[in-house]
Amino acid sequence: MEFLQTHWYWIITPIVLVCNVYASGHVVLTQKNSRSAIAWVGVIWLTPVFGSLVYFVLGINRVHRRAFQLRRNHIPRKRFVAPHKTGEVAIAQPVLVEKEHLGSLVRYTAAVTGQHLYTGNQIRPLIDGVQGYPEMLSAIEKSNRCVSLSSYIFANDVAGLLFIDALRKAIDRGVAVRVLVDGIGAHYSWPKTIINVLHKAQIPHAEFLPSFWPWQFNYANMRSHRKILVVDGQIGFTGGMNISAQNNSIYRPKEPVQDIHFRIEGPIVGRLQEAFADDWLFSTGESLDEDLWFPVLQERGPMLVRGVTSGPDADLDKLRMIYLGAVTCARERIRIITPYYLPDAGLIDALNAAALRGVQVDLFVPIRNNMRLVQWASMMPLAELLEHGGKVWLTAEPFDHSKLVLVDEAWTFFGSANWDPRSLRLNFEFNLECYSLELAKELSQILEGKQAQARPLTLADIQSRSLPIRLRDGIAALLTPYL
Repeated sequence: MEFLQTHWYWIITPIVLVCNVYASGHVVLTQKNSRSAIAWVGVIWLTPVFGSLVYFVLGINRVHRRAFQLRRNHIPRKRFVAPHKTGEVAIAQPVLVEKEHLGSLVRYTAAVTGQHLYTGNQIRPLIDGVQGYPEMLSAIEKSNRCVSLSSYIFANDVAGLLFIDALRKAIDRGVAVRVLVDGIGAHYSWPKTIINVLHKAQIPHAEFLPSFWPWQFNYANMRSHRKILVVDGQIGFTGGMNISAQNNSIYRPKEPVQDIHFRIEGPIVGRLQEAFADDWLFSTGESLDEDLWFPVLQERGPMLVRGVTSGPDADLDKLRMIYLGAVTCARERIRIITPYYLPDAGLIDALNAAALRGVQVDLFVPIRNNMRLVQWASMMPLAELLEHGGKVWLTAEPFDHSKLVLVDEAWTFFGSANWDPRSLRLNFEFNLECYSLELAKELSQILEGKQAQARPLTLADIQSRSLPIRLRDGIAALLTPYL
């Protein structure tokens, strides 16, 4: 004891030094953001031992590691073969002859995603549940082979029960049915969840990462936000719409929601089925490799489409990089509609730079968000866009949940992803990239209709906020990584 009292300094100092050097080395090798790296090195050396402990608890991005570990035994496999276009061949298509500069975006997105661009597709937008649900239910009712359905929210309400009834009848006809619901989204109807109803109806189903046990909390933030329906392997639906009575004004919901969904036919439907099959394999261990799920797909239209999966696993940062590439490539106009606008600094800079280059940038966000913290936190990035010449439109109520990007009236990107940290870093998302003058024109008309009813947000509106409101919004902005 006397030896320790006398020599404790010479014992502790090497230990502290080793901890600090090890932690600092980890920072230098793994932190991509230089400001963040400098800050962590400062914390480590200014607060010996404690700083290293804080870094190893809070500073390491375990999201990617955890997601990779979760899926490491479930390697996605290519299950379908369909005609596709390489970047060079695709550029010869009429849409890219007219918009030649988008050829670089074709090659860029192929490099980012590793996915082919498929020709021969037809895509039709569906507005809200009023148009979307009848089309989806009709497809299920006419199915004779298989139905795969994935949704973030599947509510136990009048809309959800219609889908349950259609799925049960399909099973009775001998159709193979699989339903995947996110482990958090499944319980939005708590205590009477759709999982109990699926179980009672004997519909094969699974939850994606249920997170109710303590040992599952590490994965509570990693949600499957994908919305995919594939019928007979040939007709697909995807977009931003959940299954809930809120999406259909016919049911007169208390909190109605606007949204845009899409009906898809052609070879790209195989990519929707692949995304579902990989999530189903991960959640249940059952492989859907048979021809039943992946039939030969014929061309149905003129559209060039690429399927994009994103998430905190091997697809980390793909969504963000596609947004950056599209914004950078734009020459004429960028239109974005998203319910949650909390982009990172790089995306903010890219949009600001596009506006300064003379590109018309129009951003549509809800006039009243269903998540107040998000609305408050978004004031700062909205102000930046306005300062640099962009325009912000506050879409009229009810709450608009639509997710869509249009570039130069030819490139469209739509699906389940928002412009927020959850979609960019945490959630598993599915989007489609489409090169089509026809679809872009149709979606432009939809956005113009929204713009006609929207209120423009000005820089004066933001600057005139009272001090308490500005403080509230500033504090909310500090929480952006967690929203």
